[in-house]
Amino acid sequence: MAKTNRSATMSRLHSAARLSRTALAARLMAHGFYAGQDQVMLALDQQDGQTPGQLAARLGVRPPTITKTINRLQVQGFLEKRASEADARQAHIFLSEAGRETIRAIEKSVRKTEKLAFRGLDKKDQKLLAKLLSKIEANLSDSATAEAEVEAEAMELEE
Repeated sequence: MAKTNRSATMSRLHSAARLSRTALAARLMAHGFYAGQDQVMLALDQQDGQTPGQLAARLGVRPPTITKTINRLQVQGFLEKRASEADARQAHIFLSEAGRETIRAIEKSVRKTEKLAFRGLDKKDQKLLAKLLSKIEANLSDSATAEAEVEAEAMELEE
């Protein structure tokens, strides 16, 4: 693939990702959620009572980011923090009753956005797209891991 085609493809990939986030954000805003909050809610719906660190790791965000999101969702009444029974310094995050009631609205928003995004693509196209995106993710993930290892080795040599 020529360099210009790769650039155009990457540009389209970025654009599609941005447009999908924007479309979902608009739907979620109607339910009082900001971008990223839905992921925290859905993660807790799958496994309630996670620590902020567990949520950050699961969602691939930094701990300060997850702390801000948790605090906002708590103020909105969707989450509750409870001290750990094993370690009072550690908090666990739970969906409140209001939070549980909004999960279906979040899931519906996600489904509507998916339906819009995949309109005109048959199952075969969707399967191929998923396979190709998985490959790109693996390439980028492997690259990030390799770069981190090189940086760590360089730091060790400096010491």
